[in-house]
Amino acid sequence: MCELYTVKEVAEILHTNPAYVYRLFKSGRLTPLKIGSLKVRKETLAKFLSDYEGFDITDPSKPVKLQGVEE
Repeated sequence: MCELYTVKEVAEILHTNPAYVYRLFKSGRLTPLKIGSLKVRKETLAKFLSDYEGFDITDPSKPVKLQGVEE
C-alpha cells in the first residue's frame, strides 16, 4: 500500500511551511497528486530528498550545489 502525505505533513517533515511546499510544486521539483486535496507519495518525497541532497533549495526555482560538501 502507498503512503500519502498532505501538504501540511510534507511541510512538517521538511521543517518548513506549506507555502514552501507549494513553491516546490510550482517549480516542478516535487510532484503532487490530487485525491480530494494535494498529496505527495512517500516514495516521491524520498526521491526528491535524495535528488537534492547536497543542494541549497531555499529558492526551488534555482537549486545551488553546496560548496565543500562531499558526495
